[in-house]
Amino acid sequence: MARSRKSVEPTRPFLKWAGGKRRLLDQLRPYYPQQFGRYHEPFVGSAAVFFDLVPQRASLADTNERLIRTYRGIRDDVEDVISLLASYPHDKEFFLQMRKANIDEQADVQVAAWFIYLNKTAFNGLYRVNRGNRFNVPFGAYARPAICVPDLLRTCGRRLKNVRLEVADFATTARRARRGDLVYFDPPYVPLSATSSFTSYTRHGFDMAAQRRLHDVTVELKARGVHVLLSNSSAPAVYEIYGDGFECIEVTARRAISASHRGRGIVKELLIR
Repeated sequence: MARSRKSVEPTRPFLKWAGGKRRLLDQLRPYYPQQFGRYHEPFVGSAAVFFDLVPQRASLADTNERLIRTYRGIRDDVEDVISLLASYPHDKEFFLQMRKANIDEQADVQVAAWFIYLNKTAFNGLYRVNRGNRFNVPFGAYARPAICVPDLLRTCGRRLKNVRLEVADFATTARRARRGDLVYFDPPYVPLSATSSFTSYTRHGFDMAAQRRLHDVTVELKARGVHVLLSNSSAPAVYEIYGDGFECIEVTARRAISASHRGRGIVKELLIR
């Protein structure tokens, strides 16, 4: 089986993302399988691993419909997204107008520009919604945020050509994988403490029942000969869930979403296979 990877250079993601893997790629690369078929990423986030691997065949999914529509906008109409972003001012009043916009009624191009603008101008680049699916992150104190980077957006648009993008639960997406494929899971992490939980990327969150369901899916995939990599925190519950039949590899990451600089130190995470 030839490795499903294009002969092109990796690129960086165009989105910031809490828990994104861009800074961990050097630690993850040694554990990529040498050969694999189709690449699947059911919790796409910023797609850092996808943009690093640049596979020939890929399926990216998430339950966050706005995120998937953003990728579709970049894939299908990147020049129109760039035009919109270039016209958006870095201004708190404009930010607040965008934050309350009824964006779901708009086309993918408008959704993509909305999502990227808020991603670059909101506090810490967070994407968080309330139970009404309303974006509720405050304005960030940035002097000159990189709202529109045309060359990067165009490169990412090329990388996304022919990629399957879908709004779907991780189990639905992962069970399409065939023997020899690679599935990378990067779910919302099990919190290290009672105050560190951050899972509101969608209105539904991701609880311990979902974590255990994810474990069951990974067991099923491995039994079918699918390559599986999974990232999670180093919380005791993660060691417990993946104690049998898995290798838990410790990697180090810098915490990036704490409001306090003191909460942004080096933390231990797990890469599970």
